[in-house]
Formats: sequence, C-alpha cells, structure tokens
Amino acid sequence: MTASVPCAWSNSEATGSRLPRSVDQLPLDELVLRCQKQPGDRLAFTELVRRYQNHVERLIYHLAPDWEDRADLVQEVWIRVYRNLKNLQEPRSFKGWLSRIVTNLFYDELRRRKRRQPALSLDAPRQIGNDQMDWELPTDQAGPSEELEKQEFYGELRRAIAGLPESFRTTIVLREIEGLAYEEIAAATGVSLGTVKSRIARARQRLQDQLSGYLKLF
Repeated sequence: MTASVPCAWSNSEATGSRLPRSVDQLPLDELVLRCQKQPGDRLAFTELVRRYQNHVERLIYHLAPDWEDRADLVQEVWIRVYRNLKNLQEPRSFKGWLSRIVTNLFYDELRRRKRRQPALSLDAPRQIGNDQMDWELPTDQAGPSEELEKQEFYGELRRAIAGLPESFRTTIVLREIEGLAYEEIAAATGVSLGTVKSRIARARQRLQDQLSGYLKLF
C-alpha cells in the first residue's frame, strides 16, 4: 500500500503544480469526497477509519459498557458507513452523521435485546452546574481520605447516570464525552435542537440534585 496518491486536483502549469498529498494530510471534506467518488479506494477509507475509530469505540463503550460484543458493533458501524457514505451531502458534518449511525445501531440493539443497559462508565466531573459540566479529573494529588471520597462519588455518579432515561444518557455522552455541538447532537439523535437542549439541561439538573451532597466536597 503506497503512502501517497496521485494529485487529481493539480492546478494547471499557469498557476504551478502541487506535490501529491498523502491521505493523512487531507482535510476531512476532501477525504470524504474522495471516498464518495472512489468507493473502491481502500487507502482513503482506511484513513477515515483511522481518524474516527476511537470516536466510535468510545461512544459505543459509554452507551453500552457491559456488552461483550462491542467490537462487533464497531465493525457493523463501519460497514454501514461504507454502504451509506455516498448519501452524505455535507462532508464536513461527517462526525455528526457517524454519531447518528452509532446511536441508531445502539437503539436497534436495545430493541433487539429487550433490556435496558446498566451503569455508564465515565470520568467523574469536578463540578456540575446549570450551564456546563467538567468531566476532567483534577490533576492535584489527593490524600487517602480524599481518594476514598472520590471513589464513593464516582460510584454515586455511575448509579445516577444509570438511572437517567436512555435519551438523556445519550445526549450527555455525545455532549460531555464526545464534545459534539448541540446541532450535531440533534442530527445524531434525530430530534430537534430544542429537544437536545432540554434533555441535556434536565439530565444535568437530575445529576446535580442526586449528587448535591457530594458536590460540596469538590
């Protein structure tokens, strides 16, 4: 497999020619367009998978942490991407479109298994406010008692998230873990922008109410 591809978009001699760029140097929109125009171009599609494999794996893990067949689901996601990429009209919206494929597959599996998923494994937040949630762990070293308190808090957080409706859990994961914009979440979940904002606000409020006793410690 070669490291570069012919530069099909080269300028004329009047404007000067460009050196070919390897696929890992292509911006997202050009990479997606290349996959759409040349569905047999394995090099371009492999690069697309490389860039977003972690995104898919994280999202499925946080939505279904106890499923043993997550690797199979990841593979199914990319099969669906390969089959349907030609239908994506805006290449720059690929991440939101990809997230929608993941969430649709997740809900398909939920309906098939006819059971709800338990706790969601997340990094605990330092704070939970009305407007934002910080899911990064503090960098300062904590003493044994503080570590014990944090571990207890993390357990309560997981239980609180497990108690959220699945729609709330999905929007929280997409927003706070994957960092998607509200518009991208709306596209990924197939609901209106207002519904996305409402779900996130209500989910945050539920978590804040349930964890209020612990939040005073952080």
